Amino acid sequence: MLTDGAVIRTMDDMIKIVEEDGILPLFTNSIPGFSVEEHVDPAVWFSDRPGPWEWKGPVIRETGCAYGKVFENKAAFVRRDLYLHLANYRRDGYDFDARFDDGLASFRDRELFELVDLRSPALSRDLKAEGGYGGKDGKKGFETLVTRLQKQCYVLISDFAYDVDKNGKRYGWGIGVYSTPEKFFGPSFRREVYGCAPGESREILLRHLGKLLPGAPEKKLEKFLG
Repeated sequence: MLTDGAVIRTMDDMIKIVEEDGILPLFTNSIPGFSVEEHVDPAVWFSDRPGPWEWKGPVIRETGCAYGKVFENKAAFVRRDLYLHLANYRRDGYDFDARFDDGLASFRDRELFELVDLRSPALSRDLKAEGGYGGKDGKKGFETLVTRLQKQCYVLISDFAYDVDKNGKRYGWGIGVYSTPEKFFGPSFRREVYGCAPGESREILLRHLGKLLPGAPEKKLEKFLG
């Protein structure tokens, strides 16, 4: 477990923690000691060799986990079984169409959600271009919208892609590839996500966090869960 003092030195270390702990935030958050950032070997956090930044995509592919800004507007890996409960809780039992029909989502939210759903998996820059975001006269707020959709568990990051130079060498920061959970996990997700009451999913997640973080006050766990 991460809170047992694990030190992350390799991609396999990250994979193991995601598989065993089920929830692994990337960055420091309101719960001390509960992040890759606080447990990674400084030699690989920022260096000339691959580290957590480059491992994100392979960790998603290897574990089949969800990844996105789901806790405190910060990114985390979430194992599939727990993400099902997180989505059920955060969606409050609504699929996106029902949420929009009940006036709980804006037109702009729907516009971006439908674009992601249509193009999944899609690079963030392609979504921005096709949706008309950015530029002098383009629509604003892409990051705000896509972050909200991630928090509500209607959208996730399914991988990262890299630009390649003329010698075939990758360069730059990874470009997020967005998908809907239904497209990423497949038909089984749609069948399973609303399998119990949202409140029951919340309690399952809080119990899981309590086991991972036995020293954290329940109020902190509730705040972290959102």
